[in-house]
Amino acid sequence: MFQRDYFMRMISQMTEAIGQIMNLRRERKQEEGLLVIDELLDKEFRLSSKLIRSLSDDDLIKVMSTNGLPDTDHLQAIAILLKQEALLQAELGKETESFAGYVRSLRLFIRLSLLEAEPTLVQPDDEVRDLLETLRPFELPVPAKRLLMEWHEAGGRFADMENIMYELLEDMALSAADAAAVYERLLLLDDGKLVQGGLPREEIRQGLTDLSVNHMRSEQG
Repeated sequence: MFQRDYFMRMISQMTEAIGQIMNLRRERKQEEGLLVIDELLDKEFRLSSKLIRSLSDDDLIKVMSTNGLPDTDHLQAIAILLKQEALLQAELGKETESFAGYVRSLRLFIRLSLLEAEPTLVQPDDEVRDLLETLRPFELPVPAKRLLMEWHEAGGRFADMENIMYELLEDMALSAADAAAVYERLLLLDDGKLVQGGLPREEIRQGLTDLSVNHMRSEQG
């Protein structure tokens, strides 16, 4: 009963906070909106807002876990607030801070999706898609691309996964051997699933051949 009451209170607080932030945006009081977010982060999550922003994704998930189980409700709330913060910063013309906030929120929502978190506050996959649209004009950092590649694979979007994989290869952030291992993993799936994911078996085999040829050329060059 206590857990349910606490959960309902958190939903109510988040709904009220988002409404308050939206009103402040309409009144062009973005700085006040940022203060609201800081206060929520400091008050609700047993950590300071500064610490929440400084922790890596892995460390934040560990801290927000009980007996090894991530508190996905709290993580969703943090990701929502970081997204709102990035939006306010964008409206203030703080592009660097806004980009970093959007990317951090994106990474957290991807991790929530990979954890198969219950969509108690928002639907993580929907939030990922929305953030990807927002970030479309920008080049994502390598760690975000790696997570995105994992997210596409988990969701059976193999053609999208391959596109990210080749971006990482071009960035020299993924080795040909690692890419080949991804293809080999996909070959274990049935044909129907591969076709549905936009990457038929023949294309995977061609991809393996291309990787091998390119690797030989790079060694000769």
